[in-house]
Amino acid sequence: MTERASQAPVQVSFEFFPPKSPEMEAKLWQAIGTLAPLRPRFVSVTYGADGSTRDRTHRIVSRIVAETGLVSAPHLTCVGADREEIRTIARAYHAEGINHIVALRGDPPQGATCYTPHPGGYAYAVDLVRGLREVADFDISVAAYPEVHPEAPDADFDLDNLKRKFEAGASRAITQFFYDTENFLRFRDRCAARGINGPIVPGILPIAKFSQMLNFANRAGARVPDWLHERFAGLDADVDAQRVLGASVAIEQVETLRREGLDEFHFYTLNRAELSLEICSALGLRP
Repeated sequence: MTERASQAPVQVSFEFFPPKSPEMEAKLWQAIGTLAPLRPRFVSVTYGADGSTRDRTHRIVSRIVAETGLVSAPHLTCVGADREEIRTIARAYHAEGINHIVALRGDPPQGATCYTPHPGGYAYAVDLVRGLREVADFDISVAAYPEVHPEAPDADFDLDNLKRKFEAGASRAITQFFYDTENFLRFRDRCAARGINGPIVPGILPIAKFSQMLNFANRAGARVPDWLHERFAGLDADVDAQRVLGASVAIEQVETLRREGLDEFHFYTLNRAELSLEICSALGLRP
């Protein structure tokens, strides 16, 4: 790859998920408070795989806007609601001044073996993006898959689907997390060759516990390179060493991407601030 170091200021965004207990909620707000001074472009709040956290997502998003002044972006999926229900949710967000949405197809409900569009709903993310554009002029982020969506028949189909999402009105694509940086750069080149001109933002998952990351990767279809297994070998019982090594791996990754011209990153925080804060510091972002 030819180095093309970015001179633009770094921009970051952070993803959080709705907590399930008062203790987890306290940790969430501690993480938000720690990362807010970095002035992220936005912070997103996930939606349950089957739309099950809708109310909690809305409550967290509304509180972020009211108490921090940060731009908050709720996830919205096609699962579990018809078109009018989704449009009603979108109108309510817009009325609150929440104008950034992460539009996703969503995962099948628990117990389902495959995804089936909701009767009367938006079938896929591209349809959801079009529907949101009919409601208001939202800033819309969508998903991209450098290693191909697990349900896509091939990489070409996946690229064409991403292109359709941009043509429908997406503002940017945030990638699934990845650890093969060279593969991401090839993916970026393929997007450009396909005429996909919108921003492709790398999704970064800092590794706090290697076994936990492996579970996420297995579910998401993300490849974990052999060299990464080797780096974490023998550290199963040493949580502190895993965290330090995880920060080092992520810093290497973002520094490589910076040298290749990337200036925006999306961090999957898992509602913890420490690793994201260290990586942002290495990027030159400080409170």
